[in-house]
Amino acid sequence: MKKKLSLSVLCFALFIALIAVVSTVDVAAIGPQETKIGLSHLNQAVHDTLGVNMGLYKITQYLGYATLLLAAGFGLFGLIQLIQRKSMKKVDKAIWLLAGLYAATAVLYVLFEKFIVNYRPIIMPGETAPEASFPSTHTMLFFVILGSAAMLAGRYVKNPKTALLIRIVCAVLIILGVAFRLGSGVHWFSDICGGIFISSALLLAFSALLEKADIR
Repeated sequence: MKKKLSLSVLCFALFIALIAVVSTVDVAAIGPQETKIGLSHLNQAVHDTLGVNMGLYKITQYLGYATLLLAAGFGLFGLIQLIQRKSMKKVDKAIWLLAGLYAATAVLYVLFEKFIVNYRPIIMPGETAPEASFPSTHTMLFFVILGSAAMLAGRYVKNPKTALLIRIVCAVLIILGVAFRLGSGVHWFSDICGGIFISSALLLAFSALLEKADIR
């Protein structure tokens, strides 16, 4: 547990360090409407190489919706437990920890909509101004929701082979979701890295707390 917490702190420190770097290093007006972007040469090089692919963007949008439905499914599962057991204390600790993980992710989403580190490389269809893009919230969704689902698969799916299959599917979807999000061109490379760092910090802390609660 201590190792996981230490790694969580390390990932969070990397996230904070990335914010500092993006805010101060190689800042240039390379974004739409001359928005200033940190690590401009690296971000521009990756963006120029990958380009913009709205087909991949739409895939990640649909995958994001499916991921949110999965989160809602866990929420419904917790609500059913509450109704059946008639006590908040009798709801599985795993579900309460999962709710805390989701809440932390939501708070970070709102925070970085207000505290803007970087703007998108493009102005999205239907918009007239650049939007906040750091960290990539879809990257956070994929990592946090699918990653936590993989961790809980062994607890709520009794068949070991089925649980393993679920973990593999979650891992594949995380990799594809993040890769497609980067390939879509709606985020800078540093936005994706930020999403990975903060999500890893959250998941490692979640895993440590599950371990502390003797949840497998």
